Amino acid sequence: MSDVRLMAKNTAVLFISQLLTYVIAFFVTIYSARYLGVAGYGLIQYALSLSAILIILTELGLSTLSIREIARDNSLATKYTSNILLIKTILSLLTILITFAIVNVMNYPQSTAYVVYIIMGSYVVNAFTTIFSSLSQAYEKMEYLAVGSILNSVIMLAGVLLVMHYNLNIVMFATIYLIDSLICLIYWIIISSWKFVLPKFEFDWDFSKITIKESIAFAMFGIFTLIAFKIDNVLLSLLSGDYAVGIYSAAYNLMVVITFIPTVYVMSIYPILSRFYVSAKESLKFSYDKSLQYMFIVALPIAVGTTLLADQIILMIYQSAFEASILVLQILIWTIPLIFLDNVLSTSMSSINKQQNAMKIMFFAMIFNIILNIIFIPMYGYKAAAGITVLTELFTFTFYSRNMSRYDYKIDLKRILPKPVIASVIMGLFIYLTQFNIFIEICIAILIYFGVLFLLRTFKEEDFDLIRQLKNKE
Repeated sequence: MSDVRLMAKNTAVLFISQLLTYVIAFFVTIYSARYLGVAGYGLIQYALSLSAILIILTELGLSTLSIREIARDNSLATKYTSNILLIKTILSLLTILITFAIVNVMNYPQSTAYVVYIIMGSYVVNAFTTIFSSLSQAYEKMEYLAVGSILNSVIMLAGVLLVMHYNLNIVMFATIYLIDSLICLIYWIIISSWKFVLPKFEFDWDFSKITIKESIAFAMFGIFTLIAFKIDNVLLSLLSGDYAVGIYSAAYNLMVVITFIPTVYVMSIYPILSRFYVSAKESLKFSYDKSLQYMFIVALPIAVGTTLLADQIILMIYQSAFEASILVLQILIWTIPLIFLDNVLSTSMSSINKQQNAMKIMFFAMIFNIILNIIFIPMYGYKAAAGITVLTELFTFTFYSRNMSRYDYKIDLKRILPKPVIASVIMGLFIYLTQFNIFIEICIAILIYFGVLFLLRTFKEEDFDLIRQLKNKE
């Protein structure tokens, strides 16, 4: 199977699964927010944000490194999984101890402490799950990732419905995350033993030292990224209270749902780009250029349309209790074009062994984000957090693109930007001037946008060549 067809197959499989996953997650979000209320929902989001930051110590970038290296040489699979299993066992114990220390130092109420402990437990289990799930990505067998993603979301929805049915407390609500993680771990152990490899009880100290050294940049990148984009919930909780976290998170979670598009795409293309770097660098450049163009074409109308329809979206999903989230969503949605491009840029940097550069950029982005949040959240609350999130993405995009240009991977903004901008403006005027049912309006807006793109001859012969390759059997 050609690389184009393989990438298309993997992207399609992941896209469909993630679409189903986010449809289910959509209902999980609605039911969770309505059942827990603004403060309770804010507490869960705080625990998730804190756990996501701390678990990076266990993950340590090991899965990302193993995907790249196993994609280049499948024979290394057993060696990587065996050593990473033992490394993560040690690191997970350290992460749990740090969590206990933080909870006790902060002197949280008992219910808050239990929520944090339970959700952290689910993240520790997930860290072991990625040992096995990363094999599916490295072998470019994304169908197993697709099934795992759907399984995860179905269990989560079933758990939320059970908690609501029996009117259980927030601690039991948090337990859903742990049960979900354990079931998914069992699924991945079965899949790995059946289709890939299972870790052996062996430890190569020299190999592990090299692996940890190589993975540190990935780990630090992950830490800086999570802190930069999760610390706002923590600071909002400390400086403005759980109500502010709830209002902000309601809009933020809707924005995050959309990021499944670039996430799915880069998951499919990362192993291919990694192979291209050692065997076909011209193909890598072509894939990089086209990826940026397609991501921007998809992202810009989402930002424009959501800005104009934010009031209908928030009130339809969360009802009037979350009315303050409308403005937050209108601000946050402008991270989407930047996130789509940043995903391609950071993944490309990793595929060409420049993860150290990405790490440094994200470190300064984290500092930028924290300083601005500390200054402005006390004055403007969740509105400041939203605006600073957009500025942080702009910061990372600016420096990612400059850095990639140094290695002859320049972004041709004059070619990428104008036509999608024109099409988005025309689409936006339609949305602004009409008042249809929101779903009908979105469908017509999509047709207008892509119709204008075709009229402007946005797509060239090389784009149609890619389509023709997808139709070929070999």
